[in-house]
Amino acid sequence: MTHPPHGNDRPPARRRRLLATGVLATILAWMAGLAWFTRDAMRAPIRLPHADGIVALTGGQGRIDESLRLLAQGDADRLLISGVAPHATLGDFLRHLPQPVPLTLWTRTTLGHSATSTLGNADETAAWVQAYHIRSLVVVTAGYHIRRAMLEISRTVPDVRLYGYPIRSPALRHLLHPATMRLMVTEYDKWLLACLNVARLTRPLHGLINHTDTRPDAPPVMG
Repeated sequence: MTHPPHGNDRPPARRRRLLATGVLATILAWMAGLAWFTRDAMRAPIRLPHADGIVALTGGQGRIDESLRLLAQGDADRLLISGVAPHATLGDFLRHLPQPVPLTLWTRTTLGHSATSTLGNADETAAWVQAYHIRSLVVVTAGYHIRRAMLEISRTVPDVRLYGYPIRSPALRHLLHPATMRLMVTEYDKWLLACLNVARLTRPLHGLINHTDTRPDAPPVMG
């Protein structure tokens, strides 16, 4: 005896169409998000209110120079440069920065040597914030990195007011260059995963797999 089909059993062709529609909608949403993310990464920084501190995340041009300029013009009281090379000193910065920096600025500057990733930047920033009783903080990093950096830092210092100061990367001058497109896709996907807190949830596993310090032994990245 033949049983009637269940009400929720759709013909295979219809299920395939629904699956294809769902995949296409997901791809289109991802592409729209990538376009927004790229446009957002290119925005110019705005004038910020005075803050207790600035944190500059190393790894790209313009970040350290701009954070020192903000400190020099009185936009904040102290500066943390997070993620510098393990053996780097203030003397290395004095020798390699294109413009001389007044000694008074260096007395208010801390070099952070422990961070090797954005999560590390967030943890290093949290320790510095606690040590200097920082209540408001300017985050200086590349425009394509600013949202992920602020998200991770906000999780380690939830009571601190954060202000983003994005630096426009030279790579974004050529958006259709394969390297730039690859960079934006990678950073966009990293930000999406950060929104889900995937990296921090799997951090113990990362520590077991990878013990390598990815920072160069050379003087810290300038700019």
